[in-house]
Amino acid sequence: MTSSEVVLESRLTCPLCGHETVETMPSDSCCFFHECVQCKALIRPKAGDCCIFCSYGSMKCPPIQLQGHCCSG
Repeated sequence: MTSSEVVLESRLTCPLCGHETVETMPSDSCCFFHECVQCKALIRPKAGDCCIFCSYGSMKCPPIQLQGHCCSG
């Protein structure tokens, strides 16, 4: 996969209330926290995942898409 093929939008699903939002992922960093707009829960990555998109998104983060690994491993 090349950088021009990286998908930057991911549908993020709150693990507590199930609310979905389409979010734009940063191409050069991980997102460790996200506040659900519906239930206001602070979402954190699952153990072993580098970011919220890898845990709860429809697309993995850009570094994972490109390299198969990210900042945490």
